[in-house]
Amino acid sequence: MNRERFLELLGKGGAAMLGALACLSGAAAPTPQAPPWPGGGKPIRLVVPFPAGSGSDALARMLAMKVTQRTGAPVIVDNKPGAGTMIGAQEVARATPDGYTLLYTIVVTHTQNPHLYKKLPYDPVKDFTPILQAVRSATVLVANKDAPFSTTAEMIDYARAHPGKLNFASYSLGSTSHLNGEILKQQTGIDIVHVPYKGTADASRALLAGEVQVYFDGTATAVENARAGKVKLLGPATDRRLSVLPDLPTLKEQGIPGLDIVGWQGIFGPGDMPPALAERVAQVFREALDSPDVTQSIVSQGNEVSGAGPKAFAQIVQKDSERWGAVIRRIGLVLQ
Repeated sequence: MNRERFLELLGKGGAAMLGALACLSGAAAPTPQAPPWPGGGKPIRLVVPFPAGSGSDALARMLAMKVTQRTGAPVIVDNKPGAGTMIGAQEVARATPDGYTLLYTIVVTHTQNPHLYKKLPYDPVKDFTPILQAVRSATVLVANKDAPFSTTAEMIDYARAHPGKLNFASYSLGSTSHLNGEILKQQTGIDIVHVPYKGTADASRALLAGEVQVYFDGTATAVENARAGKVKLLGPATDRRLSVLPDLPTLKEQGIPGLDIVGWQGIFGPGDMPPALAERVAQVFREALDSPDVTQSIVSQGNEVSGAGPKAFAQIVQKDSERWGAVIRRIGLVLQ
């Protein structure tokens, strides 16, 4: 019996019923589900664009260990330092957006480099998916213990009385420590000389040795050196006082605007990562971040746990990029 004869025998009501059943059948068809993440014992590659042993590397390894313990999936930290984080970032930008290649980096990669360099080996927006802001961090303006000043106001007065005599260190050209120094110069009108070094360890050593008089150092190192009597604390460059230094006013409170852009560490995936997958990756790493020993390690270094997920983190990245872009254009700094 052909289809036309069958429908004729059914009549209009039967044909309508068949149509409805067909629709219900289609609606009930299972929707293809994304494979679980992590799954199948496939290793997760966490690219860190810094040398092993650096501050960012240490936290990345703690998170990697926790994720492995919680999920059973091996998380391999792959250090790809160099070129101001661009080598490691490029590796992830070219990867498949399946959640198994991730980038653990700092504020520089997506908010400063795009404005510092005429050409990048990646598009900071299209080639990445923001997943999780792990940590909020700050730098602290510190002075050599033998510097002829002990407060920010005294430093400014001394610099104005002795133009070009003070030096400030940075851990590299275009780094946050460099940009903060340039903001300090612009906002106060003082003439101090920038001396770039190769890495945070060299910059801190130069300050302690008296090669330079001031430096925007990481909170943990600044506090440790201050407790040992090796440096003087002048003020944190952040938007609110630090929990480890509650009695030390921020530089903004001390009358220097612009030195309140908070640093951070976070996780990115390649571009075009499915939103549900990005949320899942964020959830897994957030659980690792919330482990008591991880939280304690972060807080003990003067940092704050964030945990901002994909949408919130994307907004943070965009806002910080706009602010750093304005600073860099105002300074007129361009790197090759």
